[in-house]
Amino acid sequence: MKILLLCWRDTTHPQGGGSERYLEHVASYLAAQGHEVVFRTAKHMNGARRERRNGVKFERGGGKFTVYPLGLLATLRHKPDVVVDTQNGIPFFARLVARCPVVLLTHHCHQAQWPVAGPVLSRVGWFLESKLAPRVYRGARYVTVSEASAQDLRHLGVEGVEIIENGVDPIPQHVPRLEREADIHLVTLSRLVPHKQIEHAMDTVAQIPGSVLDVIGSGWWEANLREYAHAHGVESRVRFRGQVTEDYKHALLERADIHLMPSRMEGWGLAVMEAAQHAVPTVGYSYGLRDSVRHGETGLLAQDVAGLVAATTRLIEDPELRRRLGAGAREFAQNFSWQRTGERFERLLSAAVPGGRQQPPPVARG
Repeated sequence: MKILLLCWRDTTHPQGGGSERYLEHVASYLAAQGHEVVFRTAKHMNGARRERRNGVKFERGGGKFTVYPLGLLATLRHKPDVVVDTQNGIPFFARLVARCPVVLLTHHCHQAQWPVAGPVLSRVGWFLESKLAPRVYRGARYVTVSEASAQDLRHLGVEGVEIIENGVDPIPQHVPRLEREADIHLVTLSRLVPHKQIEHAMDTVAQIPGSVLDVIGSGWWEANLREYAHAHGVESRVRFRGQVTEDYKHALLERADIHLMPSRMEGWGLAVMEAAQHAVPTVGYSYGLRDSVRHGETGLLAQDVAGLVAATTRLIEDPELRRRLGAGAREFAQNFSWQRTGERFERLLSAAVPGGRQQPPPVARG
């Protein structure tokens, strides 16, 4: 099959994150199976207009808004057998122009995130996501990554959603051993943007004496977070590690006692499984992580920042519970792999093509 993947960013983009990692892993798997895979995305300063990685042809063009119409033009130009249209807030609406089946991939609904776009754009964006997209894609195949996200889509009137969970990368062969710098090591692994609510993790460390917080990741909200740490008196106990190498990331996770994920909304939470590989339980919010964190088995879920602090304190004061949840988290993480994710995605695309692709009529011979 010739497969066109449309996504607003890729992992080389400065603001690329977990959803882009998901699609790139799927792309690499599909290419390894012999499919022709084109990944169409936005351009950025450090990205070549065209390149090939892991058998996948990457094409970049357009910016924050123009990536969408250029993606539609690419759909017409490439004439694929199937398109995967990624909805990060809004889709490309490739179904309007594609002459082949289109699968819509979305990790979660963005209602809680749209306000950061401003009063006008947020209303337009939520209308496109909640009203127009379900109409355009009525009857199309939907893919999401968790039952929580599937339920949100059903509330918008979407039917026939298939859940294909994230995989998890193997731990690097060589992970350095880091010395402990405090009695309690907390860690959060995330893009630094408002809806990730890293402020709540800093509120937690502020109320737990003897603790420090490693913040792994980068993003445009970092300056605000540094100001917040200074204003709340935890500047010396919050370490902004930035965008780190894989081995150092895993070294920080291995040293941690608890992983905090106070995001306002998550479809799944790749960082949860990365921490789980090191038997580190996650404390987060139930409305974002109720699929990747099994409350009382692999971590603890809370409803608000007070609950986040209470759950973290409980794990610190009960080392045996912390060890039990960490062991459960590691065992749970073993159920997921990018191989399995790719296999399931390939089966879905293969099933989509025969019934949706129109074959040209036979040529009359006289």
